[in-house]
Amino acid sequence: MNAASIQMKPSSLIFAMLFLSQMFASAGDGERMKPYPAPRIDAKDQDGNTAKLGDFYKNGLTLVFFYPKAGTSGCTAQVCSLRDAYDELTRHGVQVVGVSMDKAEAQKAFREKNKLPFTLLTDPDGKLVKAFGVGSLFGFASRQAFLIKDGYIVWRDKNASTSKQAEDILRVLTEKK
Repeated sequence: MNAASIQMKPSSLIFAMLFLSQMFASAGDGERMKPYPAPRIDAKDQDGNTAKLGDFYKNGLTLVFFYPKAGTSGCTAQVCSLRDAYDELTRHGVQVVGVSMDKAEAQKAFREKNKLPFTLLTDPDGKLVKAFGVGSLFGFASRQAFLIKDGYIVWRDKNASTSKQAEDILRVLTEKK
């Protein structure tokens, strides 16, 4: 058998590409930016309840982070990074909200399995992905993070880290402005 005769199913190819992208994921640098309005969209949370992003924004700093697929190794590393630093993030006044295009059942299982103390939003139709501009070529959310203050995006990480997501956010919160 030669390399030309090997065929992969489209779904296998997508997961192989996701796996490779996770292997080479590095810490995001992120960038402070001129504040611009954050999307205010309603979405379902992991329990199927309606969550209003605008309500999160009213309560202080909000981290909205996107990940491609619940349960994958890179996404698990990312959410566990934030879980492990959750107390420190909340001491800085940060609310944490995760988003992927998974359905509520997958988000709920992912949250329970990893004992996540924060809300996960489900976005199967991609309206949040589109509003935040984090779509990928493969129909998944790309791994990105947004820090929102008073309803305005003030920092964006287009290459969000897997295992160092919380470290990157905490660095931004403690930097001199």
